[in-house]
Amino acid sequence: MALPRVLICGDIVWAHEETQELLGSISKVIRMDSPDRADFLNGLKPGGKYEGIVGIYRHNTSADRLGIFDAKIIDALSGSVKWIAHNGAGYDQIDIAACKSKGIIVSNTPGAVDDATATTGLYLLISTLRQFSKAERNLRSGSWKSGLAPAHDPSTKTLAILGLGGIGFRMAEMAHALGMRILYHSRHERRDVPSWCEYFSVEKLDEMFALTDVLSVHIPLKKETEGAVGEKQIRALKKGAIIVNTARGKVIDEHAMIRALEDGHLSAVGLDVYPNEPEVNPRLLEFPQVTLLPHMGTETEESQRKMEVRALTNLRDYLTTGSGKDIVPELQSKSRL
Repeated sequence: MALPRVLICGDIVWAHEETQELLGSISKVIRMDSPDRADFLNGLKPGGKYEGIVGIYRHNTSADRLGIFDAKIIDALSGSVKWIAHNGAGYDQIDIAACKSKGIIVSNTPGAVDDATATTGLYLLISTLRQFSKAERNLRSGSWKSGLAPAHDPSTKTLAILGLGGIGFRMAEMAHALGMRILYHSRHERRDVPSWCEYFSVEKLDEMFALTDVLSVHIPLKKETEGAVGEKQIRALKKGAIIVNTARGKVIDEHAMIRALEDGHLSAVGLDVYPNEPEVNPRLLEFPQVTLLPHMGTETEESQRKMEVRALTNLRDYLTTGSGKDIVPELQSKSRL
């Protein structure tokens, strides 16, 4: 009996041995070698080089050649495809509704990126409060400490976490160790977190924002969360507040954020993500107090390896049991398979 065919779509950098261990004996591993989207779509047709695949390992680097896994790509997948194991916590590059309509399950890699993304957020928080990014640029240009406004100790400030998932909670733990007061809002109050995490329901969001010195954003990008941090939410923050974003650029109304920087309602922002990456709004470069990173959140060897292994394990579990872990929330149900 022929082994099921699985497609590796995108980079595997660290987990080469694990790929063989997890999939080598139970599947025929096919490497996606299409130079562009047209070739990929052609390979999915009957008789094409990707015919008969049952599962896909997907990394965002595949978008450089194929674009995102939008409805056109999902619709082109044959009925044999039942599982897409996405490498990443965020899965906005996959059309989940299209997958659901075709009976394709999508898994992601929550937890694997918690430490790396949270430490990125912590750096942005400290850099903006202490003006370290601007100070380093001063030093490199020979201007030493000129033009630096008074900085702030984190221990005197209140941090609000918008979305207390794995990354948000790790950020909360790190900031709490600095002596910060921790507030949070999520869809539901968490019963498994310490009492120093103070919960605010959706009805009390304005109250939370009014107490906030630093807002750290950790909500996933979906149609309903685009622009979730908009003019109203930004203006509800304390005057002089800071926004840190390590989630997705589009969850913040960038124009509203820039207006608040212009008039001083926001004293600074720390960003690792942008609405149209790798493009960065040139207006952001005009604010010396802003700290900007080129989406470095998960760029550690340890996190990258954990993400690769977790995605591969999800694919292995589907092949061996017909099910698997880490199914994205939109596709979770008792009758999903």
